[in-house]
Amino acid sequence: MEDVPEDKAADDAGVATGRYRAPALEKGLDVIGLLVDVGRPLTMTEICQRLRRSQGEMFRMVQVLQARGFVEQDRATDAYYLTDLLFTMAMRQPPTQSLVEVALPRMRKLAMDIGQSCHLVFHTRGDIVVVARMESDEQIGFSVRIGHRLPLPKSVSGAALFAFQPDDIRAKWLSMLSVKGDPAELRGLLTRAQEAQAKGFASAESSFVSGIIDISAPIMRGDRAAAALTVPFIRHANLRHTIESTTELLIETARQISGLLPHADSRV
Repeated sequence: MEDVPEDKAADDAGVATGRYRAPALEKGLDVIGLLVDVGRPLTMTEICQRLRRSQGEMFRMVQVLQARGFVEQDRATDAYYLTDLLFTMAMRQPPTQSLVEVALPRMRKLAMDIGQSCHLVFHTRGDIVVVARMESDEQIGFSVRIGHRLPLPKSVSGAALFAFQPDDIRAKWLSMLSVKGDPAELRGLLTRAQEAQAKGFASAESSFVSGIIDISAPIMRGDRAAAALTVPFIRHANLRHTIESTTELLIETARQISGLLPHADSRV
């Protein structure tokens, strides 16, 4: 019997199982996924060690990713890090672009009215990511940079997003979070989400910056939260609104944005 080449056998197996293989593409995606998960620049040696592949396998792949703008190399350390190209590409998708375009003018009005900054948050693979922000005209304030990521259970925005999802989506997110999440943090997320459902918003003292209370309201698209609108409320001598009236204006702004979104498209 004629021997079947290993690659051909693997391809045939992929066809049989409905899963095609593209080894070069898989290596590139592995590199991108690794840099996302680690959250810091990695040298070529570290990349090869963590992916358990040889330098010969990975060198050209990383060079191609760099040439296409997905990664850059730190000249001081020779370590590779992700650029914002993937983030920029994701933001160009019609549902994302539509939501942000609708939200920005209303976020601007909210920030000017309350004298506090606000930011827009999406969920992505167990994290929250800031996709837009608006600063107030106050001399003193606090804002979060675009692209900032944080595990879902560690943020008030995450609680607001999680609370207003259908049961099947919450179950899917919990399954994903339980793989790498702290059980105590997951229990805390469930408690905060239950409270948010009852109140219509989530709020808590910031776990990262003293003196700030994060307030977050869901932006609904159909039966689920497509995003969360969050105000990092900071107390100072010239407050225009109390935390109570700020919360009311935040909820109303989120409601206005929700009302302008097409309900049929829940991809975001």
